[in-house]
Amino acid sequence: MQDQEVKKDSPRVVVIGAGPAGLTAALELQKRSPRHVPVVVESGDLVGGIARTESYKGFRFDIGGHRFFTKVGEVEQMWHEIMGDDFIVVPRKSRIYYRSKFYDYPLKIFNTLQNIGVYESGRIILSYAKWRMKPSRIEESFEQWVINRFGRRLYMHFFRSYTEKVWGISPREIRADWAAQRIKNLSLWKVVINAITGANSTTSLIEKFHYPRLGPGMMWEKVRDRIKAQGGEVRMRSRATRLLWEGRRVQGVEVTERSADGADHRYVEAADHVLNTMALTDLIAAFDPPPPEPVRAAAARLRYRDFLIVTLILDHPDPFPDNWVYIHSSEVKVGRIQNFRAWSAEMMPNSRQASIGMEYFCHEGDGLWAMSDADLIELGAAELEQLGLAPKASVVDGSVIRQVKAYPVYDGEYGEALDVIAGWLGQFENFQTIGRNGLHRYNNQDHSMLTGMLAARNILGERHDVWTVNVERSYHEEFELKRKEQRAK
Repeated sequence: MQDQEVKKDSPRVVVIGAGPAGLTAALELQKRSPRHVPVVVESGDLVGGIARTESYKGFRFDIGGHRFFTKVGEVEQMWHEIMGDDFIVVPRKSRIYYRSKFYDYPLKIFNTLQNIGVYESGRIILSYAKWRMKPSRIEESFEQWVINRFGRRLYMHFFRSYTEKVWGISPREIRADWAAQRIKNLSLWKVVINAITGANSTTSLIEKFHYPRLGPGMMWEKVRDRIKAQGGEVRMRSRATRLLWEGRRVQGVEVTERSADGADHRYVEAADHVLNTMALTDLIAAFDPPPPEPVRAAAARLRYRDFLIVTLILDHPDPFPDNWVYIHSSEVKVGRIQNFRAWSAEMMPNSRQASIGMEYFCHEGDGLWAMSDADLIELGAAELEQLGLAPKASVVDGSVIRQVKAYPVYDGEYGEALDVIAGWLGQFENFQTIGRNGLHRYNNQDHSMLTGMLAARNILGERHDVWTVNVERSYHEEFELKRKEQRAK
């Protein structure tokens, strides 16, 4: 009876979304304050968000490929604490397919010279020297940022076509801050030194990484179970449909829960604090009463890139050795290909077959998105053969997963729109938004987790600006949360 009273009187924290940010926030809150009770509401059937692991007839597959590598010590500690012996070390092997040839990635000097030729390699070096000596004074777009650091020639070869395929817009329309986050401090000089020596000092080009033996979803299933064992709640098929607010506080969250028979049940979950991870466009639309018109207009300006993965089951186990292959060719629609046995053999139900993920970047409702599953499987099998990776006839089965709002777009309008939205949300004393879509930032899994950790600490009295967490900062070699904590005290 005493335990029930303590739980009843404890502060309740509603967490919208059971992805890396939301689940990390809930667990961090429990770790630092057993009094607080996290209530996680998730609209889907699986935890992990885009880092979940789907399955089909015993084949497990990752939605996009999630390496577990970070320089944020507390994130690394949490991974190992949760996973223990279920964390395996995976050697990285990836290549780029470009102009009917495969390039090792990270680049290897002899492979690159053989594919691109000595003459063209010389032109790339001269182009690099030209732009380093006389860079563009304006550096607002992705294109300008990359050319200033790599030269126009290398940009035309290895950046332009793939960027257009991923985002569906010209690199001239993508802001330079996306490049600064995702490419980090990589330079042509580093690429050449790495290619010659085999050294590797750049985060995006690591040669091995950790990975849960059953896929990234295994991590988040374990976190879910720990949250529940410690008195928290994780409610599946429960969508946050309205956020009820008054003054400077969010009073509660209306949740629409779908039962096994498809019936909807609505209720309002009272909240002392609310942490959000759903996309900002959906979040602003859910506030009741509605936010001011300029805030709603800003949210409507945010854009997203959607994604689907066609998982092909092959009748032989090892069609190619790579973990993944980037497809820069415009002759096929596929953008990236995953080989799930190369991530972990335990994601396969047997040793006789392979599971290959054909990843297509698209927009919800466009031609690719609207194709039937059967047609997408047919397309994936045909393109796998066209690329010379496996015969079409070897594909014996397949499955399709569609993912909306997979990537927030960094176009010319997003920065101003975010400023308006963040300014309005900043008025609330018991509400924070975190994670990739909750901040409209193309964060990796560890960065999203970091925003969840900081948000949980804010609830307990610390003062961290989660909007400032980005790839560049969190990948600094000497990045330490403890410095932030000391300043906050």
